[in-house]
Amino acid sequence: MKNIKAIIFDAYGTLFDVNSAAEKCKDKIGDKWEGFANYWRTTQLEYTWLRSLMKRHKDFWQVTEDSLDKSMKAYEIDSSLRNELLDLYKILSPFKEVPEVLKSLKKKDLKLAILSNGTPTLLNQLVKSNNLDNLFDDLFSIEEVGIYKPDSKVYDIPIKKYNIQKNEVAFLSANTWDVSGGGNYGYNSIWVNRNNNIFDKLDYSPKYQTKQLGELLDIL
Repeated sequence: MKNIKAIIFDAYGTLFDVNSAAEKCKDKIGDKWEGFANYWRTTQLEYTWLRSLMKRHKDFWQVTEDSLDKSMKAYEIDSSLRNELLDLYKILSPFKEVPEVLKSLKKKDLKLAILSNGTPTLLNQLVKSNNLDNLFDDLFSIEEVGIYKPDSKVYDIPIKKYNIQKNEVAFLSANTWDVSGGGNYGYNSIWVNRNNNIFDKLDYSPKYQTKQLGELLDIL
């Protein structure tokens, strides 16, 4: 980690809680809110991979809407909640340690960036709504290459922008498939394992894993 020149974060599930939109509506959704939130997220990811394989790209917001529509039907949630859930998704809450960790990292002589499936508009709104917009050098979106993670074209984006080597990147994600994607590409991938999950068998094993982002300061 001594050669690191850029710290790059996944956004959804790593910096921002993807379940926070449904959680804010749990009084209206009821006890099934968490199952619904997980189903929405799983469907959303499946759609990104399937669209990449079919070469029928839709941007992340359209995928988010489509996956929400399926999830609401699957969980029999009143359609009147659709717009509220979508509005809340645009301003997902960060995990509690995120602001302070980013402020500490900003003091180091390193590039700080997000590399995400989200559209540029979504990412800008997400960081601004949480007062984090002044902490990042770049918000990289897969829309630059028109295909979703874990395609290698996505991981190429910051390498080309910063003109650095793959092993000069510390890449953090809570998504095991994303950690493997970045790691197989050549990043120093770190798994943010908030929920004590089991890592996937995808030809990569991260050297480091953390329970929350604060541990990154010790690793560096």
